[in-house]
Amino acid sequence: MCGMSQPPPVRSTASPRPRPRLDASMSLLTNVMDHSLDDGYAEAAARRGETGRSGLPRTMRAKLGLALGLVLVAVVITVGAAEARISAPTLAKERGELIDRIETGNSNADELARSVDKLRGEVGEKQRQALEKHGGAKADLVALLSGANEVTGPGVKLVVDDAKGAAGGGGGPRESADFSDTGRVRDHDMQRVVNGLWESGAEAVSINGQRLTALSAIRAAGDAILVDNKPLAPPYTVLAVGDGQRLSTAFQNSVDGQYLHVLQQNYDIRTSISAQDSLRLPAAPSLIVRTAEPIAGGSGKGDADTGKGTS
Repeated sequence: MCGMSQPPPVRSTASPRPRPRLDASMSLLTNVMDHSLDDGYAEAAARRGETGRSGLPRTMRAKLGLALGLVLVAVVITVGAAEARISAPTLAKERGELIDRIETGNSNADELARSVDKLRGEVGEKQRQALEKHGGAKADLVALLSGANEVTGPGVKLVVDDAKGAAGGGGGPRESADFSDTGRVRDHDMQRVVNGLWESGAEAVSINGQRLTALSAIRAAGDAILVDNKPLAPPYTVLAVGDGQRLSTAFQNSVDGQYLHVLQQNYDIRTSISAQDSLRLPAAPSLIVRTAEPIAGGSGKGDADTGKGTS
């Protein structure tokens, strides 16, 4: 029996038993920690997450919110329309009253303007009569120089206009402390033009229908040119009564004519001059007589004695 072989020991293939938990003896505490929420509460919380706190599905709550918003918008629009309807008659009445006031004011202004023109004409006529009465043989000359009468006859037509782009360079004869060279006609340009025409032999001058007299002034207000405080817009049409061809030649050869030529060449100021067979210059709108004393003792001696006349 000693020689018989011993069978090998049989090894078990079953999985080893799990090690027991360290807190196995505290089953009650372990159950509380693992299941802190009762199953019924967990189920209720899940249902509330699906339906919301209000107990309604989320889609239903979204539809209710949209409907409430539409109702509020409709209420606001309805209230606004009602207020507009209530205030519409008042606004229409105020608008009508404002239109009536504007029309009345315009009508009064037009009436006053007509009255001023009428009075200005009457004053001018009385002044002309006074000049004819006391001027004697010089009445026509005095009326011509003072612009009291309308003038017709041959002369020249001079048109001065801004450059097309209204842009130019600096420096040159137009440079001053007040204006820069921009290709625009300035008041001092027109002053030189008018003075050049007078010096060249013009008997009467007008700019854009505005008759110039010994008391006329050409000034600037910003970029606008004023003649006797009336604004003029380019192009500036200057009419001068005199011997047409001779006056045109004399002006172009004068210093002021050369000045105008420089403006044309260097600053693109547009100019044109032509002799005219017939021109018509209106009378001056008003003649302000500052000093008027009759000349005593005849024409020549009276002038030497008094040294005063009409201005």
